[in-house]
Amino acid sequence: MTARGDVYRFGPFRLDPEVGILFCEDEPTMLGQRAVALLQLLIQNAGQPVSKDALIDAGWGGSAIADNNLTVQIAALRRTLADAANVADWIETLPRRGYRYVGPAVATNVPDASAAVRAGSAPSLPEKPSVAVLPFSNLSGDPQQEYFADGMVDDIITGLARIKWLFVIARNSTFSYKGRAVDVKQVGRELGVRYVLEGSVRKAGHSVRVTAQLIDASTGTHIWAERYDRSSDDIFALQDEIALAAVGAIAPSVRKAEIERVRRKRPDSLDAYDLVLQAQPDVDSGMPEQVTRALVLLERAIALEPTYALAHGNAAMCHHCLFLRAGLQEINRASSIRYARSAIVYGQDDALALTWAGFSIGMDAHDRASAFAALEAALAISPSSALTYILG
Repeated sequence: MTARGDVYRFGPFRLDPEVGILFCEDEPTMLGQRAVALLQLLIQNAGQPVSKDALIDAGWGGSAIADNNLTVQIAALRRTLADAANVADWIETLPRRGYRYVGPAVATNVPDASAAVRAGSAPSLPEKPSVAVLPFSNLSGDPQQEYFADGMVDDIITGLARIKWLFVIARNSTFSYKGRAVDVKQVGRELGVRYVLEGSVRKAGHSVRVTAQLIDASTGTHIWAERYDRSSDDIFALQDEIALAAVGAIAPSVRKAEIERVRRKRPDSLDAYDLVLQAQPDVDSGMPEQVTRALVLLERAIALEPTYALAHGNAAMCHHCLFLRAGLQEINRASSIRYARSAIVYGQDDALALTWAGFSIGMDAHDRASAFAALEAALAISPSSALTYILG
């Protein structure tokens, strides 16, 4: 038996069960929560057969599922391992028995930065915007539907955790509230988060209704709410679809709320993150007067934090707008390209920075290869980014 806080390392990978993410060379992979649970059980029993029943219990809480659902998750696990590190098949199929992990030796309890954070005693608001995704309520009256509600939350947590500028509380912490009536302000204080996402799932026949709402835990104000009505012909595809849609809506809603929060701060108290947020509405306007004003803030941010990718990406867009709408000055075109290339160098894990950079470098340097590479990298980080699809 392993401790709850164990971190597993094998080959180039690190599996942190508490945050539910598989990392490759410290970069998060796209592996979902259910496949992560299967991988954890397999590497805990490295070299030993693991039965299908045990894997189903780990991934679906013992719910009755068709065998092909397990096969799909194992295939996704194999594909992620192969795509991330070009490795041989480390998951061996044992006909009529189950599966076995046959990869490199697994090390546990390797200290990392996340363990130090979890060891802290008094949670306080992190510098980055922070969110806790609470377990969704099952309103179906059928306990067998719990796995669907929990799987939905798992997928949303995984999607949000890939957003660099957002701090997401681990599943183990938020699921301690499962089945309890909670006050979001209290949750915010106990977990040290600014935003709380809560929701419900109601399934009747072949129809599913999922509702979700994002709340500012410090004020109790509703930031965002949505309702999804779908047919449940393919329940796992439905989980993926709604989770992707929710993540795509939550991220910009949090950013908008953060901009409003920063506007209320004293100008002399702004750090680089605050300066970029304050500049964002003017960057988004695309108008010469506004982007000129934004550049003043962005240059201050870059002076404070020279490797801040989003500051460079926003500056690239500002100079692109000035070049296009304020006289086609060569200095603006050159500045757009320079800032865009810096954003690509510093922003390998920042989807918005890569989006701005890809667009600017494509339009102003006519470097289509670099532009498409940046935009594809942005979509790999944030598959639900509508802005990237629009500009690409």
